[in-house]
Amino acid sequence: MRGVALAGAAVVVLAAACGGTGSYTTVVDKIRNTGRVVVGTKWDQPGLGLKTGDGPPEGFDVDVAKYVVDHLARGRQVQITWRESPSSAREALLQNGSVDLIVATYSVTSSRRPKVTFGGPYIVTPQDTMVRTSDTSIKKVNDLRGKRLCLAEGSNSYRRIVDPPPDGKLNLPMQLVPAANYSDCVRKLADGRLDAVSTLNLILAGFAAQEPDRFRLLNDPVTSEEWGVGIKKGDTATCEAVNQAIAAMWHDGTATRLLRRWFGKTGVKLPSSLPAPVGCP
Repeated sequence: MRGVALAGAAVVVLAAACGGTGSYTTVVDKIRNTGRVVVGTKWDQPGLGLKTGDGPPEGFDVDVAKYVVDHLARGRQVQITWRESPSSAREALLQNGSVDLIVATYSVTSSRRPKVTFGGPYIVTPQDTMVRTSDTSIKKVNDLRGKRLCLAEGSNSYRRIVDPPPDGKLNLPMQLVPAANYSDCVRKLADGRLDAVSTLNLILAGFAAQEPDRFRLLNDPVTSEEWGVGIKKGDTATCEAVNQAIAAMWHDGTATRLLRRWFGKTGVKLPSSLPAPVGCP
């Protein structure tokens, strides 16, 4: 597999190193001239970006990043430095040059686009809700009324449940329980400190797959979101190159193989086609 081949000797993990394009004006120039790039991913999301021990993170987003970097490199060996990129820090990491690219369940939203140039999206995935299997009081999303919902720092998913249109969808009265990230949400759900976690279904499916007897998805989508590759604002050349890489990833079957590899046994309906690009302003 083209992108996954980078997981061998061509990739060196230096998790604490700094990023930035340095003397190069675009990320694609940096990659092709230096053979180095810093990529931000999640490190706490099973199936998407999970780091255990001293090795690199693993998951669907990690493999997408490898494929994209390989495509941008045009055959050159590339040293990837992986950097943890929690939801609350993604814009800052791009703006201050700590990372070159972010592939970290990064939804393309109108509020983010003034601050980030997005390549892609590479998939469109629905927002669903996860609850404890033992909680039979919640069967569909409207049953969340009056319940305790997780508010993961830096994420906007909760807004689609509790806010009125146009920002939200359901306008349900709920008690919001703060959490540092979605792995913290899942811990609090398991401990009974909240009743539901709502975000994109692939995120939830990765957690549910680890403990299938403990958690279940409602399979009652709220809305759909587009996941893009985050690039520093204004780097149009890299954005266009990333879009070409994403198109190639779908056309050669890699995207489908990666989705099946990481989520084929979760029971969720997987994305099946290349999304329309959002454009590179």
